[in-house]
Amino acid sequence: MRSPDFERLIGRLLIATTYLAVAFLTLGVGLLIAAGISPLAGGPPLDLGDVVAGVAALSPAAFLWLGILAVIATPLTRVVAAAIGFARAGDHLMVGVAIGILIVITFGIVSALIAG
Repeated sequence: MRSPDFERLIGRLLIATTYLAVAFLTLGVGLLIAAGISPLAGGPPLDLGDVVAGVAALSPAAFLWLGILAVIATPLTRVVAAAIGFARAGDHLMVGVAIGILIVITFGIVSALIAG
């Protein structure tokens, strides 16, 4: 069984990634409004190279994409942390379940990238 300290650490990690996502999204919307762009106007497709360069240029789209990626990463972080906790506890069945969840999520992401 995982320790309460480990569960508390996971909780803090999830809170931090949630706050980070909200901060990026808020900054992105603020930059959109400052540039006179409607948040409902749509945006560019995800290109990680553009996101990195866009952050340096204070591009609204870059911060919005960072926020969205942080939102996506939050539950993934929880599953990975759970797998680590189960592995440390020697619960091989639950490690397998966590890895299975990660495989399903990865399959969904890859399918969406191929389709879109």
